[in-house]
Amino acid sequence: MKVAALLSGGKDSLYAAYIATQYGWDLTHAVTIKPEKLSWMYHTENIHLVNSIAESMDIPLIEKITHANKEEELEDLKKALQEIDIDGVISGAIASEYQRTRIEKICHELGIKSFTPLWHKNEELLLREMVSAGFEIIIVAVAAEGLREKWLGRKIDEKCIDELLQLCSKYGINISGEGGEYETFVIDCPLYGKKLIVEKAERKWEGGRGTLNIKKVRMGDK
Repeated sequence: MKVAALLSGGKDSLYAAYIATQYGWDLTHAVTIKPEKLSWMYHTENIHLVNSIAESMDIPLIEKITHANKEEELEDLKKALQEIDIDGVISGAIASEYQRTRIEKICHELGIKSFTPLWHKNEELLLREMVSAGFEIIIVAVAAEGLREKWLGRKIDEKCIDELLQLCSKYGINISGEGGEYETFVIDCPLYGKKLIVEKAERKWEGGRGTLNIKKVRMGDK
């Protein structure tokens, strides 16, 4: 089974790709759609670093720019997938029907399969499984009550997950950030041949939302 992974650099897309490799599937390509503005479909924070991720994974990267207009961005994904010979596509959707059904629509039109290995899994357990599997994940954007500037750049570990659980109870946020509460970037995982070391980053805070814009990374030995 030859598959491509829709990668954003965030935890869910990379963990879904990792699970696909555990099935024994051949992960042949990474596919990234880069939106020019806020998108209903695609992740934007630090999307430029997917190039470095694909390099670390030693697989080719197919990139497309999208204007992020609601239906046109689906056609941009279709064009990207048409360039490669694959049997299916892996995505990291957990709870978003909007994302999952639209990816399935494109795959149906192309005659390939859509796989969402994280779909409706227990989100706390997913986070703990990622940490246990050797994923090094940092938080690169926050936009929810209780998540302040100090969370930017924080590594997700068991202590962090416990604190997120407390915030879930107190403020009703989604523990895995499915409601846009936070965004992540994976600096290392079992798929990488080299880990990514952040050399330069810039924090930005406006109102109740903050971002960590990673300006420069380098490859490091694991």
